[in-house]
Amino acid sequence: MAPKDSSDGTKNRKPEKKDEYLSEEDMALKEQLELYVKMVQDSDPKLQKDALERLRQETRTVTSSLTSSRRVLKFLRPHYRVLQAYYGVIEDSSLQKLLADILSVLALTMSPEGEHESLKYRLLGSEGDIVLWGHEYIRILAAEIGQECQRLVNNGDLIDNDLLKLVEQIVVFYMKQNAEHEAIDLIMEAEDYDKLVEHVDNMNYKRACLYLTSLAKYHQETSLILDFAYRIYMNFEDFHRALQIALYLDEMQYVKEVFTSCNDLLKKQQFCYILARHGVTFELDDEMCEEDEEMESLQQIINNAKLREGFLTLARDIEVMEPKSPEDIYKGMILLWDVDYGLAQIDKYIHSTNTHIIAGALLGVGILNCRVNKNCYLLADYVHNKESSIRIGAIMGLGIANAGSQDKEISIILNSILEDSKESLDVIAFSAVSLGLVYLGSCSEYFAETISLTLKKRNASDLGEPLFCLLPLGLGLLYLGKQDNVNARATTLLETFNEKIGKYCYMTLISCAYAGTGDALKVQKFLHACEHLKNGEKYQGPAVLGIAMVAMAEELGLEMAIRSLEHLLQYGNHNIRTAVPLALGLLCISNPKVKVIDTLRRLSQDRDREVAMTAIIALGLIGAGTNNAKIAGCLRNLSTFYDTFPSLLFCVRIAQGLVHLGKGLLTLSPYHSERFLLSPTALAGLVILLHACLDLRDTILWMYPYVLYFIVLAIQPRMLMTVDEDLKPVSVPVRVGQAVDVVGRAGCPKTITGFRTLPTPVILSAGERAELATERYVPLSPILEGFVILKENPDYRDDQ
Repeated sequence: MAPKDSSDGTKNRKPEKKDEYLSEEDMALKEQLELYVKMVQDSDPKLQKDALERLRQETRTVTSSLTSSRRVLKFLRPHYRVLQAYYGVIEDSSLQKLLADILSVLALTMSPEGEHESLKYRLLGSEGDIVLWGHEYIRILAAEIGQECQRLVNNGDLIDNDLLKLVEQIVVFYMKQNAEHEAIDLIMEAEDYDKLVEHVDNMNYKRACLYLTSLAKYHQETSLILDFAYRIYMNFEDFHRALQIALYLDEMQYVKEVFTSCNDLLKKQQFCYILARHGVTFELDDEMCEEDEEMESLQQIINNAKLREGFLTLARDIEVMEPKSPEDIYKGMILLWDVDYGLAQIDKYIHSTNTHIIAGALLGVGILNCRVNKNCYLLADYVHNKESSIRIGAIMGLGIANAGSQDKEISIILNSILEDSKESLDVIAFSAVSLGLVYLGSCSEYFAETISLTLKKRNASDLGEPLFCLLPLGLGLLYLGKQDNVNARATTLLETFNEKIGKYCYMTLISCAYAGTGDALKVQKFLHACEHLKNGEKYQGPAVLGIAMVAMAEELGLEMAIRSLEHLLQYGNHNIRTAVPLALGLLCISNPKVKVIDTLRRLSQDRDREVAMTAIIALGLIGAGTNNAKIAGCLRNLSTFYDTFPSLLFCVRIAQGLVHLGKGLLTLSPYHSERFLLSPTALAGLVILLHACLDLRDTILWMYPYVLYFIVLAIQPRMLMTVDEDLKPVSVPVRVGQAVDVVGRAGCPKTITGFRTLPTPVILSAGERAELATERYVPLSPILEGFVILKENPDYRDDQ
């Protein structure tokens, strides 16, 4: 039967539930609280005050026990609006404050969303330590404070001092409770950054700074946050971590401050090893090191003078010095970093009568000096040779040997070539990219203008030329990692150049400037450039690479980029599908992920031969230096499959050489220091190779196979080498396992899992971390990668 309408006009109203069973204790508490509420509304001020004090005491128990909190809030909820209305009636300010304290707690569950009534009554309530109200109350209050601060900031209003006082109390409470991440979140929302430095101590500064450095990757104010982290590390004399922040910010003044603030020679030597691994050009002065002999030894470490020796020690220790069979030998850069011996071997080829041999010898000189930071003025004499191949060999050698050095003499030589209108495009292209390498990330407006003028002389038909891509890329390298500094130059090129050239240059410059930043807005722009075009455009290649260059900063963005690139494969045109494998190769460089391997293996047999070729090269990149059996087996099968296709077979041979790079002792990953720092020179070498691979047929597979040698800028040993105080190798046990993210975790959680104990030197794979497995030595670096100096522990006692 249909329900009947009730007399008051309501329909289908459910009968009200009867009061559920209450124990005698609960009934007594309910009656007592109801009595206090009636007393609050009494006309006698004494009764009012007594009732408010008792209610205040009862509500404080809300935070002390979960059981009591439920009961008190449950019994007082029906009276919230009554007490709220009565608040405006009370004339006595002291009583108002007491009632405001109670309402602030009741508002935890009664306040409408977005009203922030708990905060409102907290500000109207009595002053004092809010810690007495407990953790749960403070947690909800902090959330409301954060929302209110954001509202004020968005409206352009100043944050009230009373609000900042509450922030101060909550931050102190969180810091004492080992909840540094919650304290930092509140400080960020209140934009009261100075409290970051004020409220850390020797017990919690490491956890606080670890959270800050992780937070910076996702925050707009990256530089500001890391600047405070640097200050905190310096205050507590944690110079190694401070140096890493300085290198991330690319602040050489901070690097100098680290050296001048530290008086320990051993620590300075460890600083130099970190600088050498980063690939930065840095000259010491008298302020950083007073003794000439010490300065010379430190400068040698920065110049990677011991890199070759350490690498060979690793190779001898794991017994891979001798090839097992002739086919295990892949000829190329076998004398890398060995300048003295290498020059003696190459010198005879420089005096050959064959121009190509001379060109190769000159390039070899540059390769020998790569990352060793020795001046290669020998090559300058051949830059103006009549033979273009010799000139290109010398120009490439200068760029590779002096990457990031900002050497004025070399820049003058290269700049003169760019200003000569009679030069051929290939010579100009190699000069532009070499100049970009020498002044890497310098934002030099003078050289940027020179390259821009050279580009302005070109028309749309030049986009089809094999090495045209190196011209805008040389310009982009000047702004590598400099983010907003490129905006004016990129916009000018887009507006004043030929439309197609302007878009190509714009995509290249933006991708270089925001490389390694994880900027989601820039990734969206690159994705938009790849959509809604049936006919492919040249600029879409750099746009696809730009997705990988920007998104490679952190693991979450990397995984999302891989997913987006797989979508592009489904509907993208030829230019996009050719570039996608290269982008995947960059995202997983020397880090073979199973999902990516399967994708590239499928594309390696694509009907589009150019897509197949870039997929094969990408297989080599993701397996570079890993000896990955799955990739090696795939490449062996492809060598048989493409036996009658010389171009594809050549790509397979290149990929095989990359997979077994340095017999599995080397890596191409530009990241180091537990994937916190990005080496600009390593990234530059990879980007040059990838841009050249966008047109494989006309570059590497045709007249310019030596473009491959730019990859030497990214090659580094993937080792942990421990040395004693005399910088002599010393073998100690270490635990090597998968790195565990411990950001925001209290105490001293384990930083690795699934570890195995090995004697040094050891090889570190992607995602692995090492810990010292003995207390006999103390490492001078908090991160065990590359060369690590060990100091004997004076408190160590031998068990025997």
